[in-house]
Amino acid sequence: MTLRLDDVVKHYRGPSETVRAVDGVTLAVGRGEMVALYGPSGSGKTTLLLIAAGLIAPDAGVVTVEGRDVGSLSRKESARYRREVIGVVLQHSHMMAGVPAIENAALKLLASPVPLLQAKRRARPWLRRLGLDRQGDQLPHQLSGGERQRVAVARALANDPVLLLADEPTGSLDSQRGRSVLELLHRIAHERGMAILLATHDPHAAEIADRAVVLRDGKLHPHGDQGPAAPGGSAPAPAFPGSDPS
Repeated sequence: MTLRLDDVVKHYRGPSETVRAVDGVTLAVGRGEMVALYGPSGSGKTTLLLIAAGLIAPDAGVVTVEGRDVGSLSRKESARYRREVIGVVLQHSHMMAGVPAIENAALKLLASPVPLLQAKRRARPWLRRLGLDRQGDQLPHQLSGGERQRVAVARALANDPVLLLADEPTGSLDSQRGRSVLELLHRIAHERGMAILLATHDPHAAEIADRAVVLRDGKLHPHGDQGPAAPGGSAPAPAFPGSDPS
């Protein structure tokens, strides 16, 4: 399995109550699989994705990607993990002002570092597949909200990650464009053996994804008549880039 979450817990303690954002979640997403994660606003979907991305630490439980414990990474390894091993699409599509869409899509590659021309060559096909082949030279303020969101998706895919974590990747898109993006992500998962976990409210996602699950009150439930998510078998664990093989 590419992504495994085993009994992951994250609670937030407020002045009057404790919010159980993630409360003992066990989930696995394999290579070539797209899993849709549903849940009402505030159900913990974003928290779960941020934990899988190594951006926040769980209170308990273990997160592994390709067999490596994400929580064991040093700060430097964690940054490189997000830059080179996974792709992340956040709800708000942050773009660098004054920088053309093609360079925004190539930002992770440029940070690797990959030379500018090579980074742009690698990012441009993703813009094309997302319907943005004519917008590559446009600045963020010249793009619509939906176009900026698709640039963010292209940026997450440009490093050819083994795992894509996407938080509402179709939230700013109309129904037809949103379905097209979901279908593209599903094809990419199968073409490239990529694991994709996306948090969504999009009703089309359950039809297109290989599996759909629901996070409610911090706990995972089956979606519809589908069986509960359960971890599968382990795969050999390649070393993360820059990690200490010992």
